[in-house]
Amino acid sequence: MQKLDQLKALFAEMENALIAYSGGIDSTLVAKIAWDVLGDRAIAVTAESPSLLPEDLQDARIQAAEIGIAHQVVQTHEMENPNYSSNPVNRCYFCKSELHDTLKPMALRWGYPYVVDGVNADDLHDYRPGIQAAQERGARSPLAEVGVTKVEVREISKYLGLPWWDKPAQPCLSSRFPYGEEITIAKLQRVGRAETYLRKLGWRELRVRSEGNTARIEVLPDQVKAFVASTDLPALIATFQAYGFLYVTLDLEGYRSGKLNQVLQLETPKRRELNNL
Repeated sequence: MQKLDQLKALFAEMENALIAYSGGIDSTLVAKIAWDVLGDRAIAVTAESPSLLPEDLQDARIQAAEIGIAHQVVQTHEMENPNYSSNPVNRCYFCKSELHDTLKPMALRWGYPYVVDGVNADDLHDYRPGIQAAQERGARSPLAEVGVTKVEVREISKYLGLPWWDKPAQPCLSSRFPYGEEITIAKLQRVGRAETYLRKLGWRELRVRSEGNTARIEVLPDQVKAFVASTDLPALIATFQAYGFLYVTLDLEGYRSGKLNQVLQLETPKRRELNNL
């Protein structure tokens, strides 16, 4: 595979690399290739914070062990920054600033000249303010540099025999809240418990969006009817209310990636209208 060969060549040029490793399919592929090329000259580091599900951290540990790459966990403290917790539209900028301000000094101290992440080519076409923060701190994105798309990430992962090649995307829990709603640890834990509950019922690709005291469940569009038909709805409602939600709803449109950012597109003409008053 040509792009796989290009990725290997890129890491060979680096000689040493610290991987910003979330345990998602993108950064896990980067960690796998880095290990294959660099061996002990590569290390994967996962940032632990309230926005990361404990189950996702455990997955990251398991995957790193299976790959063979050295793995470290560090604490990040983005929740202490009001620029993050107030949840502005550029929230991710402050998250990635905290991450790379933590990883870069660590990498230099340990003798790794490069911090690399799992940003892929498709990410460059979405609203991702965190990418700017990473670039400002000198991070590199091998997948994006080579032009590897999300579909190709799964294809290469499958080609390399990684058993999690079809793992659903799992962005940080802060992405479950509408911009402008304050994020707290209690809210993150509430959403995390709700999504874990649904996954234990067998639903793989889903989101529980939190708006005030309302939980809005999103499953894949072709699974909406099956969800209603097969789920014990009274038990689900009781469980979510025990977690702290007052209301439990189902999004009839279903889950789709990037849904949180649609409000940014809707606001543009509204802002133009206001500016013309």
